[in-house]
Amino acid sequence: MLTLPALCLCVIFGALPLLFLPALPAEGITLFVALLACSGCRWLKGSQKHFACTVLFFCWSVLAARELGWPFNSLLSGNQRVEAVVIRTDGATEHQINITRINNRWVFPAIGVVLRGSYLPEHVCVGQRMDMTLRLRPVHGQLNEGGFDNQRYALSQRMPLTGRIIEARIKGGDCNWRSRYIASVSASLTPFAWRDVILALGFGERLKLSPEIKMLLRNTGTAHLMAISGLHIGLAGSLGWLLARLLQLSLPAHRIGYRFPLLTMLISASVYTWLAGSNPPAVRTLVAIFLWSLLRLSGRNWTPWQVWLCCVAGILFIEPTAILSESLWLSAFAVAALIFWYQWVPFPFKQAKVWWRFPLKLAHLQAGITLLLMPVQLVLFHGVSLTSLAANLVAVPAITFLAVPLILTGMLLNLTGWQWAEQGVWGLADNLLETLFAFLRNLPEGWLDVDERYCWLAFAPWFGIVLWRLRFHFFSPALAVIIIGLLATPLWLLQKKVGWSLHMLDVGHGLAVVIERNGRAMLYDTGNAWPGGDSGQQTIIPWLRWRNLQPDGVILSHEHLDHRGGLESVLRAWPHLTVRSALGWAHHQPCLRGENWRWQGLSFTAHWPLAGAVKAGNNGSCVVRVNDGRNSVLLTGDIEAPAELTMLKNYRQALRSELLIVPHHGSRTSSSEQLLSQVDGRAALASVSRYNAWRLPSVKVTRRYGRHGYRWYDTAQSGQLTVDFSPEGWQIKGLREQILPRWYHQWFGAPADNR
Repeated sequence: MLTLPALCLCVIFGALPLLFLPALPAEGITLFVALLACSGCRWLKGSQKHFACTVLFFCWSVLAARELGWPFNSLLSGNQRVEAVVIRTDGATEHQINITRINNRWVFPAIGVVLRGSYLPEHVCVGQRMDMTLRLRPVHGQLNEGGFDNQRYALSQRMPLTGRIIEARIKGGDCNWRSRYIASVSASLTPFAWRDVILALGFGERLKLSPEIKMLLRNTGTAHLMAISGLHIGLAGSLGWLLARLLQLSLPAHRIGYRFPLLTMLISASVYTWLAGSNPPAVRTLVAIFLWSLLRLSGRNWTPWQVWLCCVAGILFIEPTAILSESLWLSAFAVAALIFWYQWVPFPFKQAKVWWRFPLKLAHLQAGITLLLMPVQLVLFHGVSLTSLAANLVAVPAITFLAVPLILTGMLLNLTGWQWAEQGVWGLADNLLETLFAFLRNLPEGWLDVDERYCWLAFAPWFGIVLWRLRFHFFSPALAVIIIGLLATPLWLLQKKVGWSLHMLDVGHGLAVVIERNGRAMLYDTGNAWPGGDSGQQTIIPWLRWRNLQPDGVILSHEHLDHRGGLESVLRAWPHLTVRSALGWAHHQPCLRGENWRWQGLSFTAHWPLAGAVKAGNNGSCVVRVNDGRNSVLLTGDIEAPAELTMLKNYRQALRSELLIVPHHGSRTSSSEQLLSQVDGRAALASVSRYNAWRLPSVKVTRRYGRHGYRWYDTAQSGQLTVDFSPEGWQIKGLREQILPRWYHQWFGAPADNR
């Protein structure tokens, strides 16, 4: 018979393949394997029974993932008439809804949809029911190595669809009590400077936090304090438990038991989870508290690791796709790190005086968290905060023991109508946050970007603690030194890459190409820009740092925003970069026909525009051919057919290239028959965005490339495109298909749909 911890391990190992599967098995095969696994769980013995149970839970996870994706095949044809409930809204253009009925048929479970860039005809609030006509689309995001994975995030949040509103009207229902409560508290907080932070701490409403505050929290390693997570819900549950224990002081001894405080803790944690919007991380925390309570009520003495296994397995059994959630990994890893830390590195200052014991315990706790959470920090955030230890030593007690209790008190006073008392509490909380954030601002810049080579080094503290506690250095000093040396030296630093690479980054509608050789990089265009951000800040800079590439220069094709949007951010990060363009701007080197230069052994030749010609607009794009002596690439910007024909005069042979970067994102105004014929390439790479307003690439253009023998690749279909050049030839790899194929990265929806 399986023990509970063994069963929990089967659940966890059964769900783990969802992280790595390139495609989900077919439903029929999954059901057949599940039946075989059920028989194995009943009749097999020992390790074979464990394996059968793991396979059974794997099938359960696959079916859950397939259930999450069924709308991709059922709801994407034409407009859909739905009834939905508003679950979140910013009051303007971003809304989250749960579809409960489609074409008068009930849907269970409800389907989550994110509506962006859509104004509703009436002001709505959370909890209202609406009749809507929607144009639904599968979630799709930019996909680059080391970048934010929007598709994985959306699926982990059970929001698999996006949509455009065709028609909408309020069907009925008032704003729910939580929405009205938040509005009341927000109105009371109007005079206070830190209102948005108070709402984030009290209700988990983080949409209105300014970018400056978010960046400060990230750089100091304190962003976790703004999320309604286990810390906040655990605190709310602890307050409920404490109130129950205080109430028991008035009861006779035979009426006092441990079940009533546990029940009160669950109720208070549930209420606070609901107040926090019942977001997935908060609900998972509540599930863990409920499972921990059941284990306590069982009457057995469970070890911390057994409790941890049961909580993680319980969450994954209820929601197998939660394995994709970064917040679950962060929370589970944090709790595991604490258990490991206190078992292997117990508090060493037990004889310290009473008034020193608390700060020493806090420092000991924070040191463990800082060291042991490095692996998750590097994988999720691609860097570490060098000031997080100092910042959290102050911020954690200030938020946990002062700010959050004050905010909870203010929230309770808001219900009583005692405005004078409520305003006093809000004033105290506001002053406390002002002091705390002033302290965080005065800390030195502490964020350290770490590239992909060193991710595995983050496990060094774990191995170091094990070696130290086992006295490994004493028994085998030489071997210990060798192991530490291996941990400190990334082995692939010794491997010198032969050849060079071209990377077309997935920046949506825009263009950003990186040419890489010998650890250096040359950029061709820098993507788009929008209010509050640009491709340089969001994609290019993090990607270069993650790949440990040092840029030397930028070639700017022309002045349109979708090609130069990230230039200022890139130059702020690397002010020494040289910039070439045909624009004649200050500090720009020329990029005109006849210009030649070499970089890292590669030859760059400019073929357009002509010197002295008007260089504005698409037809002023700087066209550059990159050649290594064997292979070549033609970079074309947004050049259009009239300029293509002029460029081809007397330059027919010089433009021949194996690869052609598709001009103007595949627009019908470019890629003339003459250009494709004279370049005589074998592959075409296009930077396009799915669902773009211009319906690019044009179907006529893609067919034209096919007639001329080009293989077509684009970023909408493949995400980041990488071309590796070597003496043996070249190879094109798409991130979605070859570099990192995952079932949650698939192109959901119609195979050729880009509308």
